[in-house]
Amino acid sequence: MVQLSDKDFEMLRDFIYNICGIYFSNSKKYFLESRLKRRMEAVAAQSYQEYYACLKTVNGSATELKRLLDEITTNETCFFRNVPQLNALEQLLLPEIVAHKGKLGFRKIRVWSAGSSSGEEAYTLAMVLLEKRTALLKDWIIEIVGTDINETVLALAKEGVYNEYAVRNTPDYYLRKYFRQEEGGRYILAPEVKKLVSFSHVNLYDDNKMLFMKSFDFIFCANVLIYFDLASKSKIVQHFYNNLQPYGYFFVGQSESLHGVNDQFRTVHFPGGFTYKK
Repeated sequence: MVQLSDKDFEMLRDFIYNICGIYFSNSKKYFLESRLKRRMEAVAAQSYQEYYACLKTVNGSATELKRLLDEITTNETCFFRNVPQLNALEQLLLPEIVAHKGKLGFRKIRVWSAGSSSGEEAYTLAMVLLEKRTALLKDWIIEIVGTDINETVLALAKEGVYNEYAVRNTPDYYLRKYFRQEEGGRYILAPEVKKLVSFSHVNLYDDNKMLFMKSFDFIFCANVLIYFDLASKSKIVQHFYNNLQPYGYFFVGQSESLHGVNDQFRTVHFPGGFTYKK
């Protein structure tokens, strides 16, 4: 198959960027080329210009674009991935927000797992909050929303079936209580956990979609911003800011930072990590 020229690389890179804000620097050219070749073979496109035309056509372009986005987004995750964040949520931040909302008479907790991939983070949060239902969150409504641009992994999330690698960090207590282990190393998530989480296809770069993602007490967006350039990051983080409650908390990955991206958040430190608040 023909090699990806600089001109075609820039053409397809800019097309992807304008759709979803994901930016491929020149150092990522080989990665993008390998993913494009898979899709070109699937649709029998003989050149990058022909494949670009396929993406731009009215008929079938939405389906092919979805498949391309599935190819270029990586989905490495697991249950209980960031324990310091979970400890801070459970022991410090959740009691604070419950006390605040309790005074207002509003007994509902809303959590958003952005870039939720195959659901491990969203379901981890569901299990942690379920443990609070007998006391702190008794008679409270718990609503967790998982979103991703990759529809393939969203379908896996909705199934709630995982392998041993996905549950490798899960404490035994949660593993015994909320999973059913089957032969072949399959772990089936309990219905009461799945019931708390809804999943939907959301492009974080889409201004119209973001208008409907309102009033969250906690937003988790781990290892997603790394895909975007500064302009895209600023736009997406502003969406998060707008959709977070005034007293809410915004979490990013352990190696990520909002420094130079958005100055409307302030950093809140806790043992082993940090979060952001308006």
